[in-house]
Amino acid sequence: MKFRNTTKAAAVLLALGVLYGIAPSHAKPAMPAPLTAEAKPSPVPKTAFIDAKGAKHTVADFKGKYVLVNLWATWCAPCVRELPSLAKLQAAVPGLKVLAVDVEKKKPEEAAAFLKGHQADALGVYVDPDLALLHAFGAYGLPATVLIDPKGNQIAKAQGPAEWNSPAFVAYFKSLAN
Repeated sequence: MKFRNTTKAAAVLLALGVLYGIAPSHAKPAMPAPLTAEAKPSPVPKTAFIDAKGAKHTVADFKGKYVLVNLWATWCAPCVRELPSLAKLQAAVPGLKVLAVDVEKKKPEEAAAFLKGHQADALGVYVDPDLALLHAFGAYGLPATVLIDPKGNQIAKAQGPAEWNSPAFVAYFKSLAN
């Protein structure tokens, strides 16, 4: 009788292993920390920021794809450390737009030189000299990161640094972008 129960238990464990081992490849990975989902998605602010050529943009200009807005400053050591990982994430997930926005009162050419010196020039140059995005997103510390869906809604945010090019984040953003 014991042999029979052991055999049943082994069969159940084997079946569970097979089921979990062949999970659909289209299953979306869980949202990695420190990114946390918003309780209720909300439209992004229409606040303007400036690109490398001095042209004004809003996050809505990038509607139609997932956008990861990262607010940073040169004096913020955690911000500076995560810039290269944001550039690597952008390269690994072409369907995702990473907007790394310098919230210091700097000129675009100063931000460009800084990004280049920190292996993050592939991100593109965006500055917010009025700190308008910082206030509009309610970010009271840096780095602050906001995930925007293709419809233009804020769906998640992260306060503090992250290793954005980690396998968990790359897999998560690839699942969104596909």
